[in-house]
Amino acid sequence: MRIVWIGFHEEGIKALEGVLSERIKIHALITLNQLKMKERSASTHAYRSICERNGISYYEVDSIKSETAYNLLKNEKPDLVIVLGWSEILPARLLEIPSIGTVGTHAAMLPHNRGSAPVNWAILRGETTGGNTLMWLNEKVDSGKMIEQISFPITIYDTCKTVYDKVSKTNDRMIRNLIARLLTGEKVPGKILPELQEELLPRRKPKDGLICWEQPAKQIYDFVRALTEPYPGAFSYLNGDKWMIWKCSFLSEISLMKRPGEIIGNIYSTEKYSGGIAVACSSGMICIHEMENEAYGKIGGKEIIELGLKGIFEQ
Repeated sequence: MRIVWIGFHEEGIKALEGVLSERIKIHALITLNQLKMKERSASTHAYRSICERNGISYYEVDSIKSETAYNLLKNEKPDLVIVLGWSEILPARLLEIPSIGTVGTHAAMLPHNRGSAPVNWAILRGETTGGNTLMWLNEKVDSGKMIEQISFPITIYDTCKTVYDKVSKTNDRMIRNLIARLLTGEKVPGKILPELQEELLPRRKPKDGLICWEQPAKQIYDFVRALTEPYPGAFSYLNGDKWMIWKCSFLSEISLMKRPGEIIGNIYSTEKYSGGIAVACSSGMICIHEMENEAYGKIGGKEIIELGLKGIFEQ
């Protein structure tokens, strides 16, 4: 069985390494070129080194919809195409190439949360259950026949990074299960998913990370952890300076006679990066533990306190 792998996102690495560990041959891998990699969050150059170590033909494209990508895939004559961590919908002519079909995953329990950035949106909305769906891909958005689904909890301690770690583990499990079934000659038809009356999740842009302080502390905490690294991050402005806010904690059951966004004071800790500054929200407060701007770079805990920041974060 000739297999071609398509991906640029970190979420596909564990599954790729897992398949290779079982001595299953991957004949070619297609990823984004260096210029396009820089435009995508959570992209990784690890695919190149994996291909070099395992003798996999390695190709870079600027779009899977390009003529170059079409010709590459056609020339590889795949039986199975695996798409993990790719942001474009594959056109029909590519889907027609593999003799068995093209599979991909979506980091949600479909049909819930179809669309872009499902992990980020799930955390932003305070959802407590996430999951991953393996499906046969078609021309529509996240609408292919389901092969397998795995759910997992999204806890109050998770970030987009830790949730994607869970996604990566389920990618590995489901892809290996599928290949094992196909290698026995089993036909894997998939199941048609029901339609939900939900709008497709919209694509997020870096500018969408602006914090609105007129929200309860829990919502701002969710906002920060949903957008933290490896994504562009949440941000706000203090005294005209833009600050990225990477890590925070929150206290909701408290009433403060302060304006939302106002720095209340310092929170001290013997652990270097556990302290920080307390900031009022519409109700409750957050403590910023790690932040960054052009002048100071990335700083945390004690380093934030020592700056002596005062004032009100604006939105």
